[in-house]
Amino acid sequence: QVTLVESGGGLVQPGESLRLSCLASGISFKDYVASWYRQVPGSRRELVATMTTTFFSEGYGESVRGRFTILRDNANNMIFLQMNNLRLDDTAVYVCNARNVDGNYWGEGTPVTVSL
Repeated sequence: QVTLVESGGGLVQPGESLRLSCLASGISFKDYVASWYRQVPGSRRELVATMTTTFFSEGYGESVRGRFTILRDNANNMIFLQMNNLRLDDTAVYVCNARNVDGNYWGEGTPVTVSL
């Protein structure tokens, strides 16, 4: 059974930082394209950051580029999302994803609230 479990969300003020974690079991993260998405109730799920398996190429959504960084720890089967200079509109549930030809797996998400 494959599970992805996110952690690290919370309540912060604008300008602060958070690091989200995603721990995979049942798969090896290194064999999957690893991504973070976010979703606000009533809106479509938005791709935040992604990292490929080849050359660890990274991609970011326009609204987070330069502020967020996706990281891998293959030894511990984890990915991270380092979020700096958080803004009010970063408030969402952040969800971890692992995808390749063998499967497409999602975590339950961790909530991030940026508030004054």
